[in-house]
Amino acid sequence: MSNEPIRITRGQGGEVDVEGPVDDFAASVLKHASFDTYPQLRGVWIRLPFDLGRAWENEHATWAAEMLTAARYSVDLDPNLRVRPRPPRPRHRRRTARKPP
Repeated sequence: MSNEPIRITRGQGGEVDVEGPVDDFAASVLKHASFDTYPQLRGVWIRLPFDLGRAWENEHATWAAEMLTAARYSVDLDPNLRVRPRPPRPRHRRRTARKPP
């Protein structure tokens, strides 16, 4: 793995792109998070599909960053893409039958 981070950013056209040192395993993680890979003359273009809504794109970009981080990759996620974690569901206390007074 490289010391350079994998960068997940939103481009000027609104697309969510991945740049940086992406090896085969990182590419498979990104594919699992719905990123598409397009070969180019100088490498590979990795991005999320267009026009699925910013909320969907943000969720998948955050998910990809979390999975890559869990796999010990250095990831730089654009702060505008980060989805705030959902608060944990409150646990309900188990009610016990009370004795009548």
